[in-house]
Amino acid sequence: MTNGTDEGVIIARDVDDEPASGNQRSLTGFSYHFVFWYCVVYTAWHLLVLNVFPLETWAFRTLHVAGGLGIGFLVATHAVPRLERPGGGLPPQLLRPLRLVAAVLVGLALVAMVAPFALRDFAGLPNPPPWVYTMAAPALVVGTGLAMLLAWLTPADTSRIDPADWTMAAAAVAVALYLLFNLQGLQFRAGVMPTRPDFWVTLAGVALILECTRRLAGLALVVISIVFILYAFIGPWLPGFLAHSGYAPDRFFTYLYTDNGILGPTTAVSSTYIILFICFAAFLQASKVGDYFVNFAFAAAGHARGGPAKVAVFASGLMGMINGTSAGNVVATGSLTIPLMKRVGYRARSAAGIEAAASTGGQIMPPIMGAGAFIMAEVTGIKYTEIAIAALIPATLYFISIYFMVDLEAQRTGMKGLPRNQLPAFGALAKQAYLFIPIVILIAALFMGYSVIRAGTLSLVAAIVVSWLTPHRLGPFGIVKALNLTATMAVQLIAVCACAGIIVGVIGLTGVGLRFSAMLLTVADTSQFLALLFAMGISLLLGMGMPTTAAYAVAASVVAPGLIRLGIEPLVAHFFVFYFAVISAITPPVALAAYAGAAIAGSKALETSLTAFKLGLAAFIVPFMFFYSPALLMMDSWPAIIQSLVTACVGVFLLSAAVQGWFFGRTNILLRIVVGAAALLMIEGGLVTDLIGIGLGGAVFLWQRKMAVKEPDLPIAETAREPVG
Repeated sequence: MTNGTDEGVIIARDVDDEPASGNQRSLTGFSYHFVFWYCVVYTAWHLLVLNVFPLETWAFRTLHVAGGLGIGFLVATHAVPRLERPGGGLPPQLLRPLRLVAAVLVGLALVAMVAPFALRDFAGLPNPPPWVYTMAAPALVVGTGLAMLLAWLTPADTSRIDPADWTMAAAAVAVALYLLFNLQGLQFRAGVMPTRPDFWVTLAGVALILECTRRLAGLALVVISIVFILYAFIGPWLPGFLAHSGYAPDRFFTYLYTDNGILGPTTAVSSTYIILFICFAAFLQASKVGDYFVNFAFAAAGHARGGPAKVAVFASGLMGMINGTSAGNVVATGSLTIPLMKRVGYRARSAAGIEAAASTGGQIMPPIMGAGAFIMAEVTGIKYTEIAIAALIPATLYFISIYFMVDLEAQRTGMKGLPRNQLPAFGALAKQAYLFIPIVILIAALFMGYSVIRAGTLSLVAAIVVSWLTPHRLGPFGIVKALNLTATMAVQLIAVCACAGIIVGVIGLTGVGLRFSAMLLTVADTSQFLALLFAMGISLLLGMGMPTTAAYAVAASVVAPGLIRLGIEPLVAHFFVFYFAVISAITPPVALAAYAGAAIAGSKALETSLTAFKLGLAAFIVPFMFFYSPALLMMDSWPAIIQSLVTACVGVFLLSAAVQGWFFGRTNILLRIVVGAAALLMIEGGLVTDLIGIGLGGAVFLWQRKMAVKEPDLPIAETAREPVG
């Protein structure tokens, strides 16, 4: 906090700064300037291609992936902890020659990939001699594999770029050059009649994607991808619906590098919508608009009981919507909100759970919805605006539920808000409401019929213009810094989307998605509700430990087709799996968002994940209601939609009361069960169930007015470590 002024106390400063991961490099000198301008050019190139100079689809996506891989290898270390000790790794006398061998092999391959362009443009030769690719492609694979091995066997150094990482970045360029030169041929022969160089180059490309994803997003997605890759080869020996005839390696790996796999829907989204809206977020961050969002939330709700928790619900949801990552948003905004929640009386695990639940909910908040809505639009062919409209009521229910949860906990424990003299002045911040203009322009442009790319570009320009009305005006250098920030923020999602494309490609090639659909239909013959439960479990399982984007992409390929074959509308089916892919971030035992919050709050990880799960309970119930009451997705008449919204809001209040054990006073276990049953009946959406739910809730309310104990619980002592980081 800063000292008070006539504008009150400014609480939030730099809350939306992108947190550096533990293996992110802090470069200086030549390396810093090279990576900085590499990132600037990479982002600017995307903006030009998307708005001014369109490029052939495969070529654009190939360069997008290759450029992202290059950035990933240069900004992130391999981070192998067991070698982080004095004397770890290979001895220098062995390491140096091996590095040289890897660099020479990849360098020769890179020259060989450049040569065909020179021969075609300057010597008039349409194709290089056959031996060029025949020799260069195996050298590329060997050099890439050796560089990867050397990186693993060398202690990580965050102050400089390891020579092996330069080699892998060059290998990514070599893969892209080969694919670009042979683009037309590959579009016909990949996955059908590939050549040996096709196989070697795509094998190197897949390996580079897996390694870059491991560095940037952890092992979970990589392990799942490797399992799917192995599945393509061991199919003949598997039982039941998992069995298939198997595939030759050359056909398999070249198929993955088509628009059915790595260059398919996931990369289509990361190369267009994701990079564009992360650029939008980077410009907002550079102009400190994120600070304004959080300070505005504190001014509006910080004084209410449990104020910082209510601020977290609003601010984290808003920031999570823009930045597209649950755990990253927890780290960014939670470093401010979690200590303040603890200060007013929330236990450490509750503070971390609230932040995790709110940040996760940002992924389902329209209009941006992280990146999932863009993938859904790409996969289903449904207009993005229809998806955003359909998400309104479910997102409202989710955040109202969390708000009720934190408010009832504050009532139950007698918490107060922050004193007004320690908060920003609402009047002063209200005068700066023009800072919301970029988001208003984004929403207006989308609903006026502009394309998502055009609307995103307009809002990006608006963010620059609005910054000129603040002390953080974006001049040329500020714009360049924002372009650099875009690439460093986007690189994780770029790698994740490419890696998810591997899984999508395997599913399409092997047909396991159709087999899963058939199994789901068999389960549905017994009970549709049981089939939905089964689909929920698979979606959560696929999503655990994975970023939202990848989790939804995989679940949409495996689970959604089966739900559609059950007769469920495509929009309903995809929203069903999307919700569970998102909330896997707060689902024990692997709840990444909750674990990030626990690290800041100093609470136990498992207890925090259970608390976040409890707070986000509405998100586990509402998707089932999509099936029984499509009005929740705006797929009905207005009277039905309004009825569903009102009764569902009452239902989530009752659900929150049942979970927190406070319904106009303390409730015993029997009353909590009754209130919970009333909540489920109200959320369901039918007239009869609504009336029964109202009756049960009203009966408990009358009982509570006479019999309930109104005094709050005594504060629960909880020993907490100092916040980490």
